[in-house]
Amino acid sequence: MNSIKLGKRVIDNNSEPYIIAEVGVNHEGSFEQALELINLAKEGGADAVKFQSYKAETLASKNSPAYWDTEEEKTTSQFNLFKKYDNFNFDDYESLAKHCKKIDIDFVSTPFDKESVEYLDKLVPYYKIASADINCIPLLRLVGNKKKPVIISTGCASIDEIKLAKKTLQDAGAPNVIILHCILNYPTNIKNANLSMITDLKQTFTENIIGYSDHTHPDEGMITLSTAYLLGAVIIEKHFTNNKKLPGNDHYHSMDINDLKIFRKSSNKIKQLKGSIFTKQPIKEEEKSRTNARRSIFLKSNLNAGDIIKEEDITFLRPGFGITVDNWDKIVGKKINSDSKSGYMLKWSDINE
Repeated sequence: MNSIKLGKRVIDNNSEPYIIAEVGVNHEGSFEQALELINLAKEGGADAVKFQSYKAETLASKNSPAYWDTEEEKTTSQFNLFKKYDNFNFDDYESLAKHCKKIDIDFVSTPFDKESVEYLDKLVPYYKIASADINCIPLLRLVGNKKKPVIISTGCASIDEIKLAKKTLQDAGAPNVIILHCILNYPTNIKNANLSMITDLKQTFTENIIGYSDHTHPDEGMITLSTAYLLGAVIIEKHFTNNKKLPGNDHYHSMDINDLKIFRKSSNKIKQLKGSIFTKQPIKEEEKSRTNARRSIFLKSNLNAGDIIKEEDITFLRPGFGITVDNWDKIVGKKINSDSKSGYMLKWSDINE
């Protein structure tokens, strides 16, 4: 089973989910709000908190149109939206990373340019690549060169594009690549979530850990995330906020601390339900049932010693500590070696071979 050291945890295909609470820019340019979101993510049970490191000028041109729901986020220009909250610099991220270390939660931020790749190398245990940059070969090479694990989202990507991104990262030096299913809609309608794609990714990239980056509205029971985990996504990333009613940014499709707690609790139960035995077999706790609830071969006719046992002379009844019924064909046609009455449970010592 493949395993990867990811921050403070070792992750494999049967791990409890490694939950990334993506603050992104839900801090709205406030360092104090960023600290609050880190603390809430830790309290809610997240393993990591993730930001986004960029400057609008190195991310989007002035005429880049929106690709999100403009009813939820009114800004129609990518450049104008990104410019609102691109004020954090290395010193800010360094302070946030120190705070994360202090409270024992992994600090991560997605880089969008060479400068952020360089300064984040001092702060992050692994890198995260956004879906939109899956074909940004120069950026992938810069990240791969840092020789750290890389998580890459695959929203709006084909299998061939994912394979190329993975190869580019590994050729550049990335030791591990984790692949997240993702739909690049903000928000994602549940009919478009297509969580079955997780199964396809697991079957295609058998040597990789698979996860899920979610953009659906959080449902009451966090069923979307639980379903993704059941399907094999052991890295779960979702935007995180302190107030889902705040307008714009990613607040409208983010989870809050209560959602996070619900998912952590349900994923713990799912982990127990999935168990640790990976091949179908009887377990120790079934031994009593295996014997008492299965059937044995009983006589339903009185037989004398030397009689040939015919099919109409026998029946099958519980419990199963006599001759088990899978031996039915071996008993028919054999001689019984002692007088026996109807209702008698046959033993191998009763059969004359």
